[in-house]
Parts: sequence; C-alpha cells; structure tokens
Amino acid sequence: MKDKNLTPAHILLVEDNEGDILLTLEAFEESKFQTKVSIARNGKEALDFLFKRGDFTDAQKPDLILLDINIPIFSGHEVLSEIKQDDDLKKIPVIVLTTSSNQKDIDKAYSFHCNSYIQKPLEMEEFIKAVVQIEEFWLQLTTLSK
Repeated sequence: MKDKNLTPAHILLVEDNEGDILLTLEAFEESKFQTKVSIARNGKEALDFLFKRGDFTDAQKPDLILLDINIPIFSGHEVLSEIKQDDDLKKIPVIVLTTSSNQKDIDKAYSFHCNSYIQKPLEMEEFIKAVVQIEEFWLQLTTLSK
C-alpha cells in the first residue's frame, strides 16, 4: 500500500547532520509510503523555504516537518516559533526530532506548539525504525490539513 491519497506526502526535513539526513532518507525509501523529502540544513533555509523567500520562491508547502532543535543560524525553537505564529503554516504538523533530552528543550518545544518531541535513537536500526513509525502515524493514521 502506498500513500492513501496516491499523492506523495511532502516532508520538510530540517537537519544539519549529513549522517542523520542520509538515515532519514533511507528510512523513507524503505517505507511503504510515497514521500517527497525537501531538506533545509539550517534555520534560515527552513524559514526561507516555508515563507518562499530567496531561492525557494517555488517551494511546495510541506505536509509534515521534521525539525532538529540544534541547527545553525536560527535554532529549531526559533523556526518552530515562526511556523506556529503564521496562520497558514501553523497547521503543518511539526515533529521535533533531536538528540536533546534536556527538559528545558522539551518544554520550550511544546510551549511553541510542536506536535511531538522525539529524541533521536543512537543506534542506526532504532533511528530508522523511529522515522518509519513517524511516517506511519502521520501519513497513514492521521488526516492532515491541506
């Protein structure tokens, strides 16, 4: 079974770690859902992509955002805050996927209205499993706003 709408779900991955980018892309390739993944490697790129600025004037609005907290230029918290203050973007589910287990980071992410906070597993197999579970929940079980 592929994506229930037969249209690939568009995911914006906001991540600066190349290893995590590759693992995430691998997990999406192995899944049973059709996905299109765009990558922003820092907070500025993420905001430019979402607000269609600079090199991203033709960017497609994502259906789901996977956001690392520890990214350069603007932190994940700053990006999340901007997303959730915008009437159009705040409808997009934002899953914080980060190595931080700091309770202040968790509390701050939820105070900015993230939809879920997931600590990245350290083991490769567990990391891929986590990404697949995110995908299954958000792209199969959940109905997203269009």
